[in-house]
Amino acid sequence: MNNQTIHAISLLFIICYLYVSPAAAQPSWTKNASKSVFTLKTFAADGSLIASSNGFFTGSNGEAISSFTPFKGAARAVIIDAAGKEMAVTGIMGANDMYDVAKFRVAGKTRPIAVASGVAQSGERVWLLPYLETKNLSNGVVRKAETFQQDYAYYTIAMKAEEKNISAPLLNDNGEVIGLLQPAATGADSLCYAISARFADSLKVTGLSINDQTLKQTQIRMEMPESLSDANLMMYMASATTDSANYTRLISEFIQKFPSAPDGYAYRAQFATSYGDFAAAERDMEQAIKLATNKDNEHFNYARIIYNKEIYQSNKPYDNWSLDKALSETREAWKINPLPAYRELEANILYSQKNYNEAYDCFIEVTKTNMCTAETWYCAALCKGQLKDTTTMIALLDSALNMFSKPYLKQAAPYLWARANAKFNTKKYREAVNDMNDYEQLMAADVNANFYYIRHQAEIEGRLFQQALNDIGQASKMEPNNTFYLAEKASLELRVGLYDQATETANEIKTLEPDNSDGYLFLGLSQCMKGKKKEGLVNLQKAKELGYPQADELIEKYAK
Repeated sequence: MNNQTIHAISLLFIICYLYVSPAAAQPSWTKNASKSVFTLKTFAADGSLIASSNGFFTGSNGEAISSFTPFKGAARAVIIDAAGKEMAVTGIMGANDMYDVAKFRVAGKTRPIAVASGVAQSGERVWLLPYLETKNLSNGVVRKAETFQQDYAYYTIAMKAEEKNISAPLLNDNGEVIGLLQPAATGADSLCYAISARFADSLKVTGLSINDQTLKQTQIRMEMPESLSDANLMMYMASATTDSANYTRLISEFIQKFPSAPDGYAYRAQFATSYGDFAAAERDMEQAIKLATNKDNEHFNYARIIYNKEIYQSNKPYDNWSLDKALSETREAWKINPLPAYRELEANILYSQKNYNEAYDCFIEVTKTNMCTAETWYCAALCKGQLKDTTTMIALLDSALNMFSKPYLKQAAPYLWARANAKFNTKKYREAVNDMNDYEQLMAADVNANFYYIRHQAEIEGRLFQQALNDIGQASKMEPNNTFYLAEKASLELRVGLYDQATETANEIKTLEPDNSDGYLFLGLSQCMKGKKKEGLVNLQKAKELGYPQADELIEKYAK
């Protein structure tokens, strides 16, 4: 036998050893480690079984990892440990659909397996530990460790594994878990694959997890994040995206997880207020203030809750709360820490109390801070409007619009409209029309018939008759069955001498509403103005019969 043949036989022997290694001694940690492996069962809302899989504990307070696939569509899940004890899954702690892993918690104390702190190297021996098996464990070697997310590995293992053992742990010689078994490419494949156990154990929920599409695939609740900042972010996101039942549950979990944080009591107070339980809200806010390190924030929150209740739920009186109480709370916040937000709330409360001068002073104070917005100037303008100081009001609205650059963005539209109305009320009609024109450009998709009617009124007062005719015509097109706009159109047509058009418009009114005196009134007037007094007087008489109050005067005028 030559050297080349001997070398080939030796290489074949080594490869066979690496694939199977049947002579490897049974690890001493097997018995203890097997107590941490369990079977997972998930169920639909109707109680039917969805899937079974394997998993293992990674913490002593119920922390466990397994595949995520069994949780999809599941409303309930349990694990059965090595002693046959059933434990309910209480919450999802994190999940990754791409690598098909989930971290979750079960109810009760648990016995964890240590998770390897590093990446297993190529050539390193690993052991598969199935559920309820402690003898003749399969073993193989790491063929490849492909890193992802810089710190974790996806393993290719030289070992054949059965599908029933998916998500069972793979341990190194030291009894540390390196990964979870994942499906092989084919049933006859002599290679198996594993995802890093450290990666699965690192999964967690964050403040943004409330909208995580992976976690939305299961009905099993997600746990509250571990950090207070993440939990607060989750509560903020949940307030706009979840129903009241789930939000109530989240508040309770928040308070249970962070009993010394004032935030949970403030959330519960806000929620209780929305349902009219003001006494409960009062108790919670007093507790929040008591627990708070920065008490100014909770005084401010309390003031805001009371203010919103007094404004939006004024039909539900609560003797302990009033605008005066809200004012006292926000001033207490300001005394502790003079933030612009506290002064702005004080201004809003004073405005609601009709203390317009004091409210104005507070708003102006806020305009001198980095919290100044167009809305701040607008609110100051409203104060001056209530005080009948329209000149200052318009100047303040100018300041509001100066917060935007030209060409204006859509956000400027409300302030343009406010200034247009202020100018209209001070008889600056053409200036009002200019603002309305800018408003129309910004809100082209949203303007309605009433907008064109209002602008037509400003255009009439500004003697812009052609523009007024166009606008009242547009209003009529947008609401063709609205005889009010048709009557305004006919009136303007008569005013500018368009008698034939006025006649057509009057006939439209008659067709739509035969008992409406306006149709006969404008038809009669247009006929009289064209010299057809006989026909016109007949129609004016009909308008009188239908209840038009000034018909007698017109009949007398044109009967001469």
